Amino acid sequence: QVQLVESGGGLVQAGGSLRLSCAASGRTFSNYVMGWFRQAPGKEREFVAATSRSGSMTYYADSVKGRFTISRDNAKNTVYLQMNSLNPEDTAVYYCAADYTPVIVTTISAYDYWGQGTQVTVSS
Repeated sequence: QVQLVESGGGLVQAGGSLRLSCAASGRTFSNYVMGWFRQAPGKEREFVAATSRSGSMTYYADSVKGRFTISRDNAKNTVYLQMNSLNPEDTAVYYCAADYTPVIVTTISAYDYWGQGTQVTVSS
């Protein structure tokens, strides 16, 4: 089992920044691809970003490319999502997830473990 706990969400004005963190425990963190997903009210959960086991490779949804940066610190068992130039369309509950397969995937069903989510609200 892997336990994931997100933090760092909050209310921010459009154009602002937030940094989300996801602390993992339970299994060897570096064995997992880590991803961030989000779910806005009335919408399905969607992929945001993912990083490979070592952190050397990353992948982003087109909607956040150039604004968000995913990173990880395997020594701290933590994955981060730096979010810049936020706009109201980024308002959602953000979830981190862990996937034991060795390649980055964007499909929700591929991820084995999920955090409880953290709310991000961007005001206009």
